[in-house]
Formats: sequence, structure tokens, C-alpha cells
Amino acid sequence: MLDIRLFRDEPDVVRAALERRGEDVAVVEVVRELDAARRETLAEVEELRARRNRESKEIGRSKDPAEREAKIAAMREVNERITALEDQLGDTERQLTETLQGVPNVPRDDVPLGADESENVVVRQVGDEVEHDFEALPHWDLGTQLGIIDFERGARMSGSRFYVLRDAGARLQRSLTQWMLDFHTERGYSEVYPPFVVREECMLNAGQLPKFRDNLYHDVEDDVWLVPTAEVPLTNMHAGEIIEADALPIQYVAYTACFRREKMKAGRDVRGIKRGHQFDKVEMYKFTVPEDSPAALDAMLADGEAMLQALGLPYRVVQLCTGDLGFGSAITYDLEAWAAGSGEWLEVSSISDFGSFQARRAGVRFRREPGAPTEHVHTLNGSGLALPRTVIAIMENGQQPDGSIVVPEVLRDRMGTDVIR
Repeated sequence: MLDIRLFRDEPDVVRAALERRGEDVAVVEVVRELDAARRETLAEVEELRARRNRESKEIGRSKDPAEREAKIAAMREVNERITALEDQLGDTERQLTETLQGVPNVPRDDVPLGADESENVVVRQVGDEVEHDFEALPHWDLGTQLGIIDFERGARMSGSRFYVLRDAGARLQRSLTQWMLDFHTERGYSEVYPPFVVREECMLNAGQLPKFRDNLYHDVEDDVWLVPTAEVPLTNMHAGEIIEADALPIQYVAYTACFRREKMKAGRDVRGIKRGHQFDKVEMYKFTVPEDSPAALDAMLADGEAMLQALGLPYRVVQLCTGDLGFGSAITYDLEAWAAGSGEWLEVSSISDFGSFQARRAGVRFRREPGAPTEHVHTLNGSGLALPRTVIAIMENGQQPDGSIVVPEVLRDRMGTDVIR
């Protein structure tokens, strides 16, 4: 959530940011009007409360019964007015909060201008696209032939966009998860195993609500939400807390299953396991002081690249333009791995700096020194990595003419084999 002071003092900055994102700028004036109404009502309430306190003392000192009764009657009117204004103030504050929650983050100045994903910028490519000297299969055919992906039983149990990983397929996913967690903990991240369900306030704090309500799974009876990413519980690890500056940065890594109501069209783009309602992901997350977040973003990006290099996967770094930037992000880099069987680049990680956007919602602050005023931390997150598409890249790039798959060297001890047959 953006600082209300931006709308008061620098509305043109917010308008320019929304224009760069291709969003409606009219919301800026709506926020300013609601904020002005809130402050005007609050001033009147405070003035009436002060008057009530003064006159209550006068009533206590008054000796004349008639005068006392007149003052008491006047005080009833003041109390009624205060009650009405407090109700009005509450409504205005709710409208203001809800409106602010719908305003996306301000992009950093170095985010390229663009209307949509077609204008994202490829920063660099590492490794050549794998080209097999035989007819390479996409993972949905390869996995079915090897008996390691079972689409039929997954759909039978849970519906479309669900599948079952079997035998070496299940071991590959488990091995990747364990290896990724170990990889990050060795680089200074603290491992967390969070709940896979959270309260609504956690979704609001992370910026998932209200924007993505239709894409989330909600248990109405218990009023809890299935996490769409570990980013949500990790954002809330320190909600409402004041962190001492010498405790920052805080770096977490977590595995969760992720649940999303993917709205997809039929066709090639949704075949196989690339897009599903349930998938596994390892997430990197950082809390930093504001001035350190650019360097923290670079370090997180380097961690994501190091994993792809260790797995031997060709990849490219793509900077998202303003029109494709996520709702809460100030700047984002995607890591895309090459998949030779389907012949495409697949996003396996999205690494973002949210600035104070999430911290302001979640009330995560820090104090530079004892007695100093509090400030909001900056938060950063990134997949490290998303499992289905990483599995796809390993399968399709590592496939052999006989239909087997070469296992990346860093996973062989965990898998207990060099080749999936």
C-alpha cells in the first residue's frame, strides 16, 4: 500500500506511476477527496471531544440546578453529534483503506516503459538453446511414456489441471525441493516451514487481496485461504512488529504447495504440468532497510541464476516492463529456463523488490537506534525455484534418443540414479 502522504504532497508522482502502468489515474483524486473528508471529520470530532471535556468540568463546578440541566442537555446534543461523526469517520476510513488497497505500487525509475509482456526486455541469456539431433518430445508425452506423470488419474481424482507424479517423477520433484532448500540455507537464508492456510488479513498484507480474489482458494466455513505462494506467510512472519536495525537483513527460504484458480484458455500453452491449480515452489524472501533493497535484489537474482547454472539449464534474465509489472512490485526480473521439447522459454522464477508496499500493509517496521522513529522495512521475494517448470526443463533438455532422461549431476545422489528410464 502506498503512503497516503504521496497522494497529499506528490499526487503527480502517483498519477505518472499509474500512467506508466496503464492504470486509471482517476483513483488519485478519489483518494485525495476521501483523505480530505477524513481529516475534516476527524478535526470536528476532536474539537467536539475537547468541548465535551471542558463543559463536563463546568457542569461539575456549577451550583445552579437550572444551569446544570441546561449544560447537560447541550452535552447530550454534543454526544449525539460525536456519535454520528464517529460513524461517518469509520465509513470514510474504510472507503479510504479499500481504495488504497486497490492502488498498485510505484515502479522504480529504471523499469522500462511498456504496455504488456511483449515489451519486456531480455537483459542477458546464459547458455545456448538445447537442440536435439532427434525428434524431441514435450514433457507431457515424455512423462507419459516413462510412466512418471499420470494425467488421467490426476484428473479423475481432482479434475482438470491436476496430475500425479509417480516413481522417478515424484523423486525428481522431492530431490529438487530438498536441494533448493539446502542451496539457499548454505547461502545464508533461514529455512521456514509455514502454514499452507492463512487468515484473510495475511492475504491483504501481502497484496493478494483484494486484487486477486477470484484467483484464490477460500474456505468459507473456517474463513481461511490456501496460500498461492509462500510469499504470503513469509510477508506476515513479522506483521505488526518493530525490528531493530541490527537484526536486518532477515532472509527466509520456504517450501510450500501453492494453490491458484488458474484461468486458462485451451491450447498448447496449458498442456502438461506448466500451469496447474496446485504446484510446489521454494520461495526466497528478504526484509531489509530501504537503502539496501537494490543490492538485496541483485543478490537474490544472483542466487536464482546460480541455481539454474548448477542444474545446467540454459536460461535468460528478463526485466518486466511497466505494463507487465506485478501489482505490488516496484521492479521485477523473471528467470526463464529453456525447454527443448516444447521449444519455449518458461518462467521458473519472478524476483521482485516491493519497497515498503507490503510492509506498510503488514505494519512491519524497524528502528535504526533506540528511541529513533520507526520506518517501514522493504520486502523482496523470488521463486527459488518453481518446481513444475524446472522439472519440465530438466526433462525436455535432458531427454535422450531412447526416451530416457539424464539427471543433473547435483541431483544424482538424492535421486539415486544418473538416468530416468
